[in-house]
Amino acid sequence: MEQRTLIERLARHLASGAPDDWPDRVEDAASLLAILKEPDAAMCEAGDADAWRAMIDAALRERWDVAPTSGGDDATPGGFDEEGEIRLSRDAVTNGQANWVHTKGETST
Repeated sequence: MEQRTLIERLARHLASGAPDDWPDRVEDAASLLAILKEPDAAMCEAGDADAWRAMIDAALRERWDVAPTSGGDDATPGGFDEEGEIRLSRDAVTNGQANWVHTKGETST
């Protein structure tokens, strides 16, 4: 059995009415994951909140590899930041990396 990424599984679930359109739902799946990034009090009591945030960040970074954009080198990712407020340009995302994601504990040099 093929092990799909979390973001692909969410996108496929969101597209259950039109299964072939699941790549179009990757951004919706990313938005849901972004909402889940901050654990609530019950979740913090149950486990390591920092580990949870790191796992969500890892799942969010995979969205660029799960459903690559079409349209060649000039295409924009067609996505938004995790909060859905800022449209990401091609320059904001490079090689499937989410360099624009800032996580706690990182410092710039």
